[in-house]
Order: sequence, then structure tokens, then C-alpha cells
Amino acid sequence: MKHSILAAAFGAMLCTPAIADEAFTYAFDGSFDDATFAVESAIVGQGLVIDYVSHVGEMLNRTGADVGSDTMIFSQADIFLFCSAVVSRQVMEADPMNITYCPYGIFVMETDDGVTVGHKDYPDGSMQAVEDLMQQIVAEAVGN
Repeated sequence: MKHSILAAAFGAMLCTPAIADEAFTYAFDGSFDDATFAVESAIVGQGLVIDYVSHVGEMLNRTGADVGSDTMIFSQADIFLFCSAVVSRQVMEADPMNITYCPYGIFVMETDDGVTVGHKDYPDGSMQAVEDLMQQIVAEAVGN
């Protein structure tokens, strides 16, 4: 009985539409390579370790024809994924469900409009410490 209730609850979660969060975006005055270097340096400068860099732009450009699209969304786009033991503990002690936001990501993208650096807008309240950290890192990266 327990398993069928859990399966039904999990199935309902899978069918629930995702709501897109807003993002903070900042124009970068320089090249994509300069922006990725600045973001990486700002993250590491906070004493954090980058767990993974997702090369989203490369993947989309490489697979466009395979999925029937000739639209170039980004000329380049990377997402830097990382966590902070201190900040993550703080926000997850406040609400264990904040695990859903970890790892944290800062993106760099290049479009026809130029190079942009940004991060998602985290919920008000217990996630404010993460948003503060993200804004501090991005401000350093873009030179503000």
C-alpha cells in the first residue's frame, strides 16, 4: 500500500508543469572567453570549487540538425555549477527542501546582442544567502 501511494505521488509530481524562474542578467563588456574566465575566477576566489561546467551552447549547436532545427540560440553558452558548504548548510538548515536548488549555477552566454552573465532568481526568504552569494560572484565577474 505504501509503495502505491508513493508511486502515485511521484507520478503526480512528474506531471506537474514546471514554472520558469526569473533570472538576473548582466551585460559583460568583453569576449565570451574573458567572461568565462572572469566567472571561474570569481567563483574560485570565493574559496569554492566548480563541480562541473555544462557546455550548453556546444550541445545545442551540435544537435540542432538532429532535432530538426537550424536556429542558433547561442553562439556560445556555459553554465558553471558549484556549491558552498557554508551557505548550503545555512539554507538547508532553514528548510531542507532547499536541496532542490543545489548545485548553484552561473551562466555565460553569447548571442547577437553580446555576452551576458547571470543566475536564477532564488525564492525570497531562506534562499536569500544563496542569492547574495550569486550576486557577489557575478558583480565581481562583470566588474561592478
